[in-house]
Amino acid sequence: MLLPSSNWLRRAPLDHLDLDWLTQANIEVAILRLDQIDPLISGNKWFKLSEHLKAADRAGAKGIISLGGGHSNHLHALAAAGKRFGFPTVGLLRGHPQDTPTVKDLQAFGMQLHWLGYGGYRARHEPGFWQPWQAQYPELQPVPEGGGGLPGAKGCMPLKAMVSAQLSGLGWNDYDGWWLACGTGTTLAGLVLAEAGEHRVYGALAVPDDHGVAQQVQGIVQEAGSVDAGYELLDASRGGFAKVDPPLLEFIEQTERDSGIPLEPLYTGKALLALKQQVDAGKFTQGTRLIFIHTGGLQGRRGFSPAT
Repeated sequence: MLLPSSNWLRRAPLDHLDLDWLTQANIEVAILRLDQIDPLISGNKWFKLSEHLKAADRAGAKGIISLGGGHSNHLHALAAAGKRFGFPTVGLLRGHPQDTPTVKDLQAFGMQLHWLGYGGYRARHEPGFWQPWQAQYPELQPVPEGGGGLPGAKGCMPLKAMVSAQLSGLGWNDYDGWWLACGTGTTLAGLVLAEAGEHRVYGALAVPDDHGVAQQVQGIVQEAGSVDAGYELLDASRGGFAKVDPPLLEFIEQTERDSGIPLEPLYTGKALLALKQQVDAGKFTQGTRLIFIHTGGLQGRRGFSPAT
């Protein structure tokens, strides 16, 4: 069994997000602190992995093989889960060998690494990509980049119930929508499926349009047989994936001082800044209540500053 015998999924706290620009706009935001569910298997990564692990168990697989970059939060969570719960993991990495803090962790957690170069990694969507890897690792279940696809989305559907169970503690009886960062769109698609049109889901794109997030979300929703999409994607990439600029870093620093909540610049920081910009532009009426998801990924901060 790849999944732990007990119900490991832990409840993330839902807290008020108290920031001046929200107060001034009379907008209420509650933040779902997925970064706090576990020191290593944190954020939305475990939720995206959970259904893939169930599928691997059903297929009789002994472990997982998946893909990511040298700072991948997905591979980091997968490797940590493999070490903790005792199943082998293999990572296929973008580019050429490098010693990032994340890569060092992957190795320490016992993940077997293969560097594909850039051309080899781009071939991951081509027919037959997995065949040689499955021949080399016949007992491992392949999992898409980022834990994506319909199984990854289904693993994120319980987030709605997790939030609903905590609304009364905030003094809320309902909310108007969700706001979260999107890298592959998998978590957003899961929320769309869980909501079934009841509440709108806003995705702040951490990657440019040409990464195909809209198509991936649409594909997952259609595969699940859902017809009412109920979501909106907005550009928060600031010019490209992993593009970080001084205004973003200043915003993160100020927000961390004001709220005490740690952020990272690739996903959650960009998403929160994009929300501020939309609030300042008057996108939401006064009294709107939003659920903001902290998707974790704080381990990736180490790739930007030795101090973090």
